Amino acid sequence: MLTFIGHTWRVNSIDYSIFDGNPLLCSGSHDKTVRVWDVETGKQIQIFNEHSGFVICAKFSPYHYHKHRRIVVCSSSYDRTIRFWDFQKNQQLQLLTCDRKEMCGIELSSFNGGRYLCCGAYDSTVNLWDIEASKSLHTFRGHSWVVWCVDFSPLQSNNNYYYKSNGISMIGGSGYTICSGSWDKTIRIWDIETTKQFIIFNGHNDNLCSVKYASNESGISGGANIILSGSSDKSARLWDIRSGQQIQAFNGHTSRVTCVEYPPFVVNNIEIGGSSNVICSGSSDHTIRFWDIRSNKKELYTIEEENPVYCLKFLRLENKGTNSEKTNSNCNVNLCYGLNDGHIRL
Repeated sequence: MLTFIGHTWRVNSIDYSIFDGNPLLCSGSHDKTVRVWDVETGKQIQIFNEHSGFVICAKFSPYHYHKHRRIVVCSSSYDRTIRFWDFQKNQQLQLLTCDRKEMCGIELSSFNGGRYLCCGAYDSTVNLWDIEASKSLHTFRGHSWVVWCVDFSPLQSNNNYYYKSNGISMIGGSGYTICSGSWDKTIRIWDIETTKQFIIFNGHNDNLCSVKYASNESGISGGANIILSGSSDKSARLWDIRSGQQIQAFNGHTSRVTCVEYPPFVVNNIEIGGSSNVICSGSSDHTIRFWDIRSNKKELYTIEEENPVYCLKFLRLENKGTNSEKTNSNCNVNLCYGLNDGHIRL
């Protein structure tokens, strides 16, 4: 286990990417800083400390890397700003200001090279931005309380990069959606092209803390039509957009489920006589739990920590052992997670 030490308070968000062969991690924290880390050594290599409020989310920007070959970290904060940080120059590159609303979770679009950003806010809205133009495109309204977490639907295999004029101006590729999780206990699905809300999922009994679309490559039946959620009601749940119904609930945590993810592997399920996909949930009960999506029985495996878990991310790292070790290794998946005490574990 490798521990990244630098943050002095809760780590709310971590993201991972590889730039020119170098694996990097970025993180955002309640200590109001954004940090970048060398994944192989665990050393902090950059810090951005110009936010004046809690940093709720930090993400690498694929748009800036693919468009300008710049390593840029995007962060959202309670100081009512979204900021873009240039890693190499160690300076703020871009600023999006959001009057009268603290910024919560952010996500960058899978389509159009990550040009678009969505963000949940304390004023109950979901906000869509054009990064290239530094322009707010649309505000989605419907939630009745804080929108804590958001996600874009994954890249479509038959993606069409055509442009069509609509209410949110020249966004290419129809069929994409945004999902949002709110403290009003609902998950809502929004059509980007029409800007309309078309599904509300009710079922959680407390605040939503995390929502994630399944990727088309996840192997989960239904693919991008499946939503995974975690809530303060201590449960993780799967939802099907096509039917508008809950598929499964995973109960076992003794405190709020702060984060959820789809691990990039399957397990052998004796009950069904074949392989089955897995979901993962982190909680303020100090545990990370793995669940078989075909079964609502007790969790498959539990990692116990000394502190509440607030974020997690699966990384695929290159096996740098001998050729024999590389051949015999059937899994190079690593789990990275952030804790309330400011530590990040790999």
